[in-house]
Amino acid sequence: MKTALGLVTAAGAGLLGYSLTRKPGSREFVGSTAAVAGVWAAGSLLDRTPAGRVGAGPVACGVGAFAVFRAGAEMGRRIPVLRRALRRVLRYASAGNGGAVLLTTLANGAAEELFFRGPVYNALGATGSTAVYVLTTTATRNPALVAASAVMGTVFAWQRRSGGGVLAPLVTHVVWSALMVWWLPALVPEQAGP
Repeated sequence: MKTALGLVTAAGAGLLGYSLTRKPGSREFVGSTAAVAGVWAAGSLLDRTPAGRVGAGPVACGVGAFAVFRAGAEMGRRIPVLRRALRRVLRYASAGNGGAVLLTTLANGAAEELFFRGPVYNALGATGSTAVYVLTTTATRNPALVAASAVMGTVFAWQRRSGGGVLAPLVTHVVWSALMVWWLPALVPEQAGP
């Protein structure tokens, strides 16, 4: 089981890193990010994980997480290294077909939760699943994404433990991702300043 999880994680990380070397908005970017979601979704089939309990809390958590990240982006855009990292990732949210970008973003968020808070969590627990999630995100070579994975991976693991399944973190991840794609690119525009 752990060998299969390792193979899925390595394949997903490789595709994730590759996707962020593609031109923003290109078919290659959309195709490779869809492939990443497919890898995570396929990996989630390695183990059965209950859906768990869900109410309005995960939606509120997603909105709250967005508010925190929006404030962080507001501060980060004043620090050159963070501004560059934010621009490198946010350019993917605003280029090309917005519907395709949103769809692959949401598919990846949902599939990540099915895999990392499903079989990975079942095999390694809360701390281990978060560590693997962060390690996987380092393939992007983007400090903003790695920091986000550490913060949100911790939140998602807590939700998995308290909700008894993958549904609560999945809902939070999808809500948070949608808000990030819709609202954050305008805060740190690619063309404004150095």
